[in-house]
Amino acid sequence: MPPGRSRARNEVPVSEERSVSGLAGLLAGHHPAGVYQWHAAFSPDDVRRTVEHAGARFAYVDGWTHQEKDELVEAFAEALGVPGATGSDFDEALSACLRTVDADQLVLLWDGWGPLARSDRASFDVAADLLAARASNGPVTVLLRGEGPEIDVPSLDG
Repeated sequence: MPPGRSRARNEVPVSEERSVSGLAGLLAGHHPAGVYQWHAAFSPDDVRRTVEHAGARFAYVDGWTHQEKDELVEAFAEALGVPGATGSDFDEALSACLRTVDADQLVLLWDGWGPLARSDRASFDVAADLLAARASNGPVTVLLRGEGPEIDVPSLDG
């Protein structure tokens, strides 16, 4: 603690390393673009406002109502503003959709990723790999929000 400053009675000391975490840390550049698990309970509209206030683009996919592969590709296409994503199969269509993303910074919130991961793990793994590949090629971050099976994706929860 800096000299001359006293700590409030209930104030918890915060290390510099953990001082900016979660969405704020991501938007402030303290975390690289990528795919993260995130469990914050903010409404999609609140997340949108926060992301857009920081100057980034926001996209939202509702995996709770789009649990089948074809529905999910349509939801990604709609969220990303891609008219009619096409492809002969799930991974080709999703890949084509993601190739069109061109934003200075994009935060894609995928609520309810767990149902696909539980019912069709192979398709979820393909989607996660495609999202991670796209994130590595530019300032795109995907937030997988909600519960699901164990996956090898870091948490943004701090």
